[in-house]
Amino acid sequence: MPRQIFQLRIALAGVRPTIWRRVLVPGGYTLDRLHRVVQHAIGWRDCHLHAFEIDGAQYGEPDPQGELAVHDELDIRLDTVLGKGSRFHYTYDFGDWWEHDLLVEDVFTAEADERYPTCLDGERAGPPEDVGGPQGYLLLLAALADPEHPEHAAMREWVADGFDPAAFDPGRVATLLRHFC
Repeated sequence: MPRQIFQLRIALAGVRPTIWRRVLVPGGYTLDRLHRVVQHAIGWRDCHLHAFEIDGAQYGEPDPQGELAVHDELDIRLDTVLGKGSRFHYTYDFGDWWEHDLLVEDVFTAEADERYPTCLDGERAGPPEDVGGPQGYLLLLAALADPEHPEHAAMREWVADGFDPAAFDPGRVATLLRHFC
């Protein structure tokens, strides 16, 4: 049977202008592998907990104490719970609470000469880790944009050298995805 490829649009909720990515991933990927795709696509380092919500069910890393009721993401393949037009959510960093809206834009047969996963497109740099969620990111952007802002120098020093919130390179993300996912 030919391998299915899912074209996903990932959009970070609560941030304007929108930060989004369009990626292609094999339908046989488990949710833990999709987690890694989202991490690299947005530019994060997988430093925090995460969870997926699909049709009201929660998926993630099982809680050893059993306090969080989540299905094991290692057991769930994309092609068993999603199809073209499916919408679902991914939350990263339960302190900063980054919510992502995901849409399966298309499902098609893999091209024999293509490597997956890959990134086709997107806009804007992902927020730095531990910036304080959408509200903290908006404050960071305001401070960076205004040299007279009282936090301008501190925030400029805190973010990575060359951080440009408007920049995005899909080729760089595609390379990361091929090497680490």
